[in-house]
Amino acid sequence: MIVLASQSASRRALLSAAGVPFEALSPGVDEEAAKEALRADGLDARALADALAELKALRVSRRVPGGLILGCDQTLSLDDGMMIDKAVDRADAERILRLLSGRVHHLHSAAVIAMNGEPIWRHVERVRMTVRLLSDAFIAQYLDQEWEQCRWCVGNYRIEGPGVQLFAKVEGSQFAIQGLPLLPLLDFLRVRGVLPS
Repeated sequence: MIVLASQSASRRALLSAAGVPFEALSPGVDEEAAKEALRADGLDARALADALAELKALRVSRRVPGGLILGCDQTLSLDDGMMIDKAVDRADAERILRLLSGRVHHLHSAAVIAMNGEPIWRHVERVRMTVRLLSDAFIAQYLDQEWEQCRWCVGNYRIEGPGVQLFAKVEGSQFAIQGLPLLPLLDFLRVRGVLPS
């Protein structure tokens, strides 16, 4: 069994659907403060996702000796490198969706497994995503329907729901978009004997 250092419904659903035995614990990390400190160190979006995933895994690993602790995080960067954070409110979500409209962005999905306070495995997957041109009317209607579900998602979309309508093209794994580089993780769990090979 592994311990997921997250309360993310999407990550729990992915692990459950894949048949991975796990329990979930909150890492108790102030993500915004950690993100600001790491950004001050000059980390780009990929490195930031990796560092935040490691922080979460290590935090729970100290509480669960001998356990395989899975920490995850996602970051989003525009084609010019500018990073986008989760929306603070609905008006901010509208601003973000207007910013993404008609542009390419990259979503970085990181996973780190820690054991006994040390990272023992990591993987960061990048997905290239092209948002179609979005009208203000579409954005308003979309958020009317999806705000309560997508407010926790970087980029304000759930690809497994109506958020798929935002895109003209997606290059990469849907699992990564939903919050986990799942196939590399499953390979690692088979090597460790957590899952049958």
